[in-house]
Amino acid sequence: MAKPTPRPTPTEQPFYDACARGELVLQHCQNCGHVLFYPRTHCDACQSDQLAWKTASGAGTIASYTVVRRGVSADFEAPYIIALIDLAEGPRMMSQIIDSDSEALAVGLSVKVGFAAWSEDITLPVFRLHPALDAEDA
Repeated sequence: MAKPTPRPTPTEQPFYDACARGELVLQHCQNCGHVLFYPRTHCDACQSDQLAWKTASGAGTIASYTVVRRGVSADFEAPYIIALIDLAEGPRMMSQIIDSDSEALAVGLSVKVGFAAWSEDITLPVFRLHPALDAEDA
């Protein structure tokens, strides 16, 4: 079994293009100001189709996480950490936390986006602990 690889739709393509450039972008509704993730054709708050892509800060906090200790195939080398990240702009994103000891993780800790090649054609956002953000909040 190989890793499932996204096949971006025209609606999603700007997101993947930005990831390839090392940039996290989110859709913003021009009508009501709502920030969306995952990419959509219409705002999930007001149904407007007036959506614009804007660069996100890349900052977030861990809402929940799990440590996968047994990968589903050889393509998923365990252990790895999957997390729900509450982005500073509002949306929640599922991603991977990398370069972190699972014992150091906790709900509410700050993370910062990075990018990792998923395949030859797809780059995805991943997150790392960002202790400097927590120190700023103290």
